[in-house]
Amino acid sequence: MINLQEKETKEIIQLYSMAIKELKHRGVIRTNNVVGELGEYLAIELYNNTPGLPNLSPAPVGTENIDAISRKGDRYSIKSTSSNTTSVFYGLEEPESNIPDNQKFEYVIVCKFDDNYELQTVLEMDWNTFLKNKRWHSRMHAWNLLLTKKVCQQCKIVYEKEK
Repeated sequence: MINLQEKETKEIIQLYSMAIKELKHRGVIRTNNVVGELGEYLAIELYNNTPGLPNLSPAPVGTENIDAISRKGDRYSIKSTSSNTTSVFYGLEEPESNIPDNQKFEYVIVCKFDDNYELQTVLEMDWNTFLKNKRWHSRMHAWNLLLTKKVCQQCKIVYEKEK
């Protein structure tokens, strides 16, 4: 085990860079968005290795609104967080709009990590549950999800780490 406290800052930055390159080489991540990519990789791996769950394939890098597609064509947006708030969902109408949102995906998968990037919970919600629970993030001009107890109770628990 490497003792990071004995390393200089420059060495830790180099280790981080090396880790990112190796994760890319192994196909775990495709961009520098480590938390998001890690969640996508682990969610797809979990779905593909769990009987009863659909097999997912990663969407091409840069695909808007979705991160994975099932064999049946269902679209999945995957969000990763180590807090109780997801990153934002772009491409939906603003709160004042009278235009209904076109469905961007069928499901949202939320991967919740602890402070050590260990997967704690994977939740799944459908489009209608997402619409009911989305919250406007005024600074980002987009929507996100606040993972309250009430919201989590409306989700399918796909994975929960044993305590």
